[in-house]
Amino acid sequence: MRPLHTASLALFVALASWATAGPASAASDCKVLTGAKVMLPDGPSDDSVIVLVDDEIAAAGRAINGLELNLSAPGSARFKGQACVLEDHTGRVITAGLIEVDSNLGLVEVGLEQATRDHTWEEGPANRAAMVVADAYNPRSSLVPVARLGGITSALVVPRGGLISGQGALVDLSGGSQRESVVSRSVALYANLSAGSSRAANLLLLRQALQDARFLQRNSSAHEQGRSRELSAGPLALAAVDRVVRNQIPLVIRADRAADIEAVLRLADEENIRVVLRGGAEAWLLSKELAQAKVAVILDPMVYGPGSFDQLQGRADNAALLSAAGVPVIISTGSSHFARNLRHKAGNAVRGGLDHTAALAAITSTPAEVFGLIDRGHIESGSIANLVSWSGDPLELSTVPIKVLIRGKETPLQSRQSALRERYRSLPGSPIEPPPLP
Repeated sequence: MRPLHTASLALFVALASWATAGPASAASDCKVLTGAKVMLPDGPSDDSVIVLVDDEIAAAGRAINGLELNLSAPGSARFKGQACVLEDHTGRVITAGLIEVDSNLGLVEVGLEQATRDHTWEEGPANRAAMVVADAYNPRSSLVPVARLGGITSALVVPRGGLISGQGALVDLSGGSQRESVVSRSVALYANLSAGSSRAANLLLLRQALQDARFLQRNSSAHEQGRSRELSAGPLALAAVDRVVRNQIPLVIRADRAADIEAVLRLADEENIRVVLRGGAEAWLLSKELAQAKVAVILDPMVYGPGSFDQLQGRADNAALLSAAGVPVIISTGSSHFARNLRHKAGNAVRGGLDHTAALAAITSTPAEVFGLIDRGHIESGSIANLVSWSGDPLELSTVPIKVLIRGKETPLQSRQSALRERYRSLPGSPIEPPPLP
């Protein structure tokens, strides 16, 4: 029989005492999560421990230096001399919090009610790069708790409309104010090749915006004095485009058709910018080129077949083919009201042939890496403690989140939908007696 590691033996003894004594209270915000299958960066582990201190993951793994399980007070532990609460997650699966990268969460409440739509600039100019949707983010939106019930802890809330739609923001799905929720106001710039009537014209306008941003950066004084040529957009819009030119943020371009994807790759190469492809229904046709260019693809695994003229070559194993070629694959719902289905989309990618580990990474670590969210999407020391403890495999329909932690704090697993369910679960006069048989 394989000998038990010292830490594992101590952990076993502590858990054996769990049934006879409750958890000890700790004066500090330190928690030790044990017993679960933990999805670590190097793969799943059945005997790992996660230590949380305040809002960060202090340590995670099989053997943690400085961790002592207090056998004289079962249910408690010490980490580097600090008292911690021991939480038993036996039978559960712990993952990093899910990240939805293409949503209007907190920007749209009722799609058909213009007063509740803040994701687009109605009748705005083609270049809306200066628009920062973080200014309109509503952390109290009724859709935020619904998304949390799907295990989503962070989201990129993005603009829509126009050729260049504006700047997307990173938010955590907790807190009651923008100050508490908005992590980064500008994570990426968003563009759409199918805006207007001609893709060729849109590519021309994109190139012009990029070149004008470079020109303005070199000739800002002359422009302010009216001694330069006319530019395609105002200084604020071009300043936002300049962040793409400097490779500070990526340009996320919507394109499904293979021909459009070719044009996007050519644009990225010639302009020396970093792009992320959104849509990509026919991306599998250019998997080698996308991998060589290191261009990530944000896709919906349920988009396959001729959903439109841009998706004629879409197929169910799109994600699997891209991943096999080495393309960073990110899965998204592209929705606000149905963002909660993110893990189900990943499960459908597995049905289409994508490796289970890659599918889970496509909604956690891969979006974090592609968009530079270095402290999210991973269960490792130094990461923000955005975690979900699941009843089982998170990609299975029957699985539910048991506990959702955002920045180390447990969030309520309630929403407007669950409140309505409880309210109308029992109505006056129900159940109605069946009518008598004739």
